[in-house]
Amino acid sequence: MRGLLYEAATVILTRAYAQSDLRAWGLKLRERIGFKRAAVAVARKLAVIMHSMLKSGELFNRATSIMA
Repeated sequence: MRGLLYEAATVILTRAYAQSDLRAWGLKLRERIGFKRAAVAVARKLAVIMHSMLKSGELFNRATSIMA
């Protein structure tokens, strides 16, 4: 699961063209701390978002994908 989350984060940061808050946050982070560490941070945030969706039953909304 850990590897798949990292791979998904890598795709979000490199190949995805659709804009989202998560992608914008990850790209800013990449400028500051480097690609690999930013990908790990995006993977963790993605896991938190998915866990929250599982608990609440909500559907994913790309525009509000950053959770506090």
